[in-house]
Amino acid sequence: MTRETIQTDGAPAAIGPYSQAVSVPSGRMVFLSGQIPLDPVTGKLVDGDITAQTERVMKNLEAVLQKAGASFANVVRCGIFLVDLNDFGKVNEVYARSFPANPPARATVQVSALPRGAQVEIDAVAVI
Repeated sequence: MTRETIQTDGAPAAIGPYSQAVSVPSGRMVFLSGQIPLDPVTGKLVDGDITAQTERVMKNLEAVLQKAGASFANVVRCGIFLVDLNDFGKVNEVYARSFPANPPARATVQVSALPRGAQVEIDAVAVI
């Protein structure tokens, strides 16, 4: 897949591991539902802090991408939902490991609550 990262000085520079925009040619699009830090074996929320929760979310997203015949390299957009925006930096550290180059476009918002008491939820769009 050929993808072009869009960067302009006419808009604020990214303040985390994401691109202002990503342009891709037509292809098969995969829309991933938001993942929360549930262990797929037990169905229970993982123990631990925001780092542990984000690591589980990224593993869950990776599993869905693989089943769709894709990887994080195919992701062009993510949405991150945080109960506490003070967790932004820690979430970025974990998230950035999955996107070492040309990260996707992204939005991060604080929400009042997430299902099952999760502290983070992430969704994604991929183009294959």
